[in-house]
This record gives sequence, C-alpha cells and structure tokens, in this order.
Amino acid sequence: MLPAINRLKKKKDFERVFKQGRGLKEAFLSLKSTKNGLASTRFGFVVGQKVSHKAVVRNRVKRKLRDLAKQKIKDVKSGFDIVIVAGKMAETAKPEETEDIFNRLLRLSRLIND
Repeated sequence: MLPAINRLKKKKDFERVFKQGRGLKEAFLSLKSTKNGLASTRFGFVVGQKVSHKAVVRNRVKRKLRDLAKQKIKDVKSGFDIVIVAGKMAETAKPEETEDIFNRLLRLSRLIND
C-alpha cells in the first residue's frame, strides 16, 4: 500500500491538480501534475464508471495503479501532486502494458529523477 504521506485524499487537492496541473495522455492513462509546496510527492487515482460500472473492477484498477506508484515513488521528484486518470481500456490491459504506459507518462512529464 502507498504510504499515507504519499496519498492525495482531499477533494480540494484533486480540484487544484485538475485546475492548475499540466497534463499528458498516453493510450488509456492520463497524468496531471502540479507542484504542491511539500517535501513529499502525493499520488491520486481516478477510475470512473466509463471503465466499469462495477465498483469491484474500478477498485482493482486503482489497486494496480497504486502498486505501480509505490514501486516508482523513490524515483519520482519530490514536491508534486500527481493524479492518474484511467480510461476505458484500463480494465482489460495487460499488467506489463499498464506499467510501460505509467513509466512513459512519468518520463514525458519529467517527474522522474535523472
């Protein structure tokens, strides 16, 4: 599980990222990020009903994305709020494909430490 300090929880934080953040889209994942003025980077995940009407499926997709974020958190620059939005194909995508797209989004947004 992603540590509590690295989780984006409040609605106002999500709204700030969506309003002020810069975004990228790759296949079925979108990434929006903005500086947060904190020492840590926080991740948030949005999986809407377009992915599936079943909450079980949406939660499974969120767990997969959270696991990817946990693996990459040590490589990500600090001081950012990042929201990952899953699209329709997120449910059926292979884990390797999801990981590749996730990593590519982080690289393209220059959020990975060099």
